[in-house]
Amino acid sequence: MTFQYPGAEEPALSGVSFTAFPGEVTAIIGGTGSGKSTVAGLIPRFYDVNAGGVLLDGVDVRECTQADLRARIGFVPQKAVLFTGTVAANIRYGREDATDDEVRRATTVAQATDFIDAMTGGFSAPIAQGGINLSGGQKQRLAIARAIVRRPDVYVFDDSFSALDAATDARLRTALRDATAGATVIIVAQRISTVISADRIIVLDNGQVVGIGTHVELLRASPVYREIVASQVSLDEVA
Repeated sequence: MTFQYPGAEEPALSGVSFTAFPGEVTAIIGGTGSGKSTVAGLIPRFYDVNAGGVLLDGVDVRECTQADLRARIGFVPQKAVLFTGTVAANIRYGREDATDDEVRRATTVAQATDFIDAMTGGFSAPIAQGGINLSGGQKQRLAIARAIVRRPDVYVFDDSFSALDAATDARLRTALRDATAGATVIIVAQRISTVISADRIIVLDNGQVVGIGTHVELLRASPVYREIVASQVSLDEVA
C-alpha cells in the first residue's frame, strides 16, 4: 500500500507490503521519519491508504464499520491517554465488563501490579486527568493493561514500551507471549532490544520496506538493520 498525508509533497509510505500472522509477533523498526507509526495508524483506520489496502482476515478495513474494526484491535500509542478516574476504571475503558480478576491479570502481564498495589487505594486509587500523577512508564503500562483486558484479535503497540527500562520491557514482552497467544501482535519500536525476539521484523527506511526477516536473518542481509543495531549496541553482543 501507499499513503500520503494530505498536503504532503511525497508519500509517507510507498509500496509497503507484509503479512502479520495470528500467534506471532511482528515488529516494525526504522529510523525517525521512516514511517513506522504511520503504518500502525493505518491498521485501525486513523487514515486511509491512497493505493493498495490494509486487510484484516482478507477483508479491506475500509469495508468494516469503525466500531466493528476497532472492537477487534487493541491499540496502544506511545503517549498513553489516561482519564480522570480510578486505576481500575482506566483499565476497564478497554472492556467495561472485565472482572476484577481479569483487570488484575492484565496489570500483572503489563508489569503494573507492583506500583498499583503501592498506591494509596490500589486499584481504587485516583488518576488525574492525563495521568499527570504517574510517570511515563507507569502510564504506558496502564495503557498496555487496558489493551490486554480487551482481548482483541490484533494488538498494535506503537512504540508503547519506550518509557520502560530494559528489564521491565523484557519481562513484559515475555508475559505478552502467553497473554496474547493466538492473536496477531504488531510492535513498533526504535530499540533493538524490543524487537530482537520477534517472529518477523519489518525494516522501514524512507517509507519503504527494506528488509523482512528474523533478527539473525536481517543481521546477515540488511545493511539498514545492521546500521540500526550498531548505533545502539555492539554487533558482537547480538550476533
